[in-house]
Amino acid sequence: MTSRERVNNALNHKESDRVPVDLGGSAVTGMQADTVYKLRQALGLDAPGTPVKVVEPYQMLGEIKPDLMDALGIDVVALGKPATMFGFKNEGWKPWTTFGGTPVLIPEGFNTDPDENGDILVYPDGDKSVPPSGRMPKGGYYFDSVDRQLPVDDNNLNVEDNLEEFTPISDEDLAHLGREAERIWTQTDKAVLASFGGTAFGDIALVPGPWMKHPKGIRGIEEWYVSTASRREYVYTLFERQCEIGIKNLEKIHGVVGERVSAVFLSGTDFGQQHGPFISPKTYRDLYKPFNKAVNDWVHKNTAWKTFIHSCGSIRALLPDFVDAGFDILNPVQCSAACMSAEELKQEFGDRVTFWGGGVDTQNTLPFGTADDVRKEVRSRLEIFGKGGGYVFNSIHNVQARVPIENVLAMYETVRDFGKY
Repeated sequence: MTSRERVNNALNHKESDRVPVDLGGSAVTGMQADTVYKLRQALGLDAPGTPVKVVEPYQMLGEIKPDLMDALGIDVVALGKPATMFGFKNEGWKPWTTFGGTPVLIPEGFNTDPDENGDILVYPDGDKSVPPSGRMPKGGYYFDSVDRQLPVDDNNLNVEDNLEEFTPISDEDLAHLGREAERIWTQTDKAVLASFGGTAFGDIALVPGPWMKHPKGIRGIEEWYVSTASRREYVYTLFERQCEIGIKNLEKIHGVVGERVSAVFLSGTDFGQQHGPFISPKTYRDLYKPFNKAVNDWVHKNTAWKTFIHSCGSIRALLPDFVDAGFDILNPVQCSAACMSAEELKQEFGDRVTFWGGGVDTQNTLPFGTADDVRKEVRSRLEIFGKGGGYVFNSIHNVQARVPIENVLAMYETVRDFGKY
């Protein structure tokens, strides 16, 4: 069975030869570059000192090359625009070294400066003539957005300021997506997880606009969350306009990629904390659900794509509304959070939702457990989520730096040994 058939069966709640596996299909299902390097070394894929490409500098995610995909049995590849979270493109590679001592290659637009504390500052679109938009703390492994919130004048708020990044997709990006979709379709047997952007309403990773040189409007993380309650009309109007633009862009994108996409990443807005959602179901229904539903409805009416929502934390109380809004796929399935029991999720939602993730806890088990702890948890999740299809294996969010490589190997060995139907 091909990878594409395997994933499509899972998305249609059918069992295949084995549970399909994702690594690197999106910005939330990947692996930090230090760990990619160590994994490649452990598998004998590279000579010592061979650098790994950093394909998403914001989270310092490493490239999952075809040889690594083959070694691990990966079934999914990513499709997206060529720009990174900081605005520059993945091109013109140059050497760099992480705080973990890993040799990597980073895009030529990755222009940085150290500050007085030894933190690393990075600039939007690589432009050092404007203030930095990202900061990696000294000794850190990925970037945080720099708060560039301007003073807010409630008497002169303009939704256009927060719409600056929501524009018609460019001909250049359309051509890129069309070429890449055709290349993947004809040269591989992999399933495509597409991330086109523009349809995640209130995704807090995107609100600060780390790719923008002079972001205006509501851009601070705290200011944004306060605004969803205190400036509700402003946010609702913004979402209305964003939704209209997003759907028009999806129409154009579908025209060039067609049905070469298995699943489309529509929303990365996190609604959960460790102990429960940080908004009420009513707030989700009033502020977010109308727009999630509108986009899902368009996709289901006009394409064969399945729709993907990423929401960390304890979101059990919101799941009925996610399903009613039309989402087909839930990620990262954070089973360590409150009310997120794997057994209960599968029992209650397994006939309506494909679980994409949930394979092992990346907060505790994978980084701090033993290899046997990892094997036990992975085997349990395969047995629970895999029944009847409706499951794509991935860890709970990205595999981080400093994870013992024997634990990473144990995870994929267990998937290989026990992921068969």
